[in-house]
Amino acid sequence: MTPLLCVFLTAEMGVIMVLLFGTPLRKLVMIVLDRLKEIRGPVMSTVGGTLFLILMSCLYSIMRIQKRTIETGAVNPTDQVLLANHVLDTSLMGFCMFLGLMIDRLHYYIKRFDGSENVKPFFKNKKLLDTDSD
Repeated sequence: MTPLLCVFLTAEMGVIMVLLFGTPLRKLVMIVLDRLKEIRGPVMSTVGGTLFLILMSCLYSIMRIQKRTIETGAVNPTDQVLLANHVLDTSLMGFCMFLGLMIDRLHYYIKRFDGSENVKPFFKNKKLLDTDSD
């Protein structure tokens, strides 16, 4: 599961980097994200819900391993390896969910403000007002 999450995390970071800079590739990514959001309904919520349930399961396993270690008083090497693996998986899932939220918000703001004509005339009018007062 860890290699899959690392690949997914890298892909999400790449999408965020493409969205941050105004390149021709950003237009393509915006079109792809628009298409994904059209069919988003059951598909994306199912994927997000499944990822959240797996995250909760890993957190529960971490708590169980820590409780077992506290009860026995001795540190078992197998438990240490399992705990480290669960902590890594949990943190990667949390980062993936956070970056997914970042991609969603970046897409929304770019779509709303990138081609906005409401902001540009304000600056033109302000320049005109500044030149008239001189």
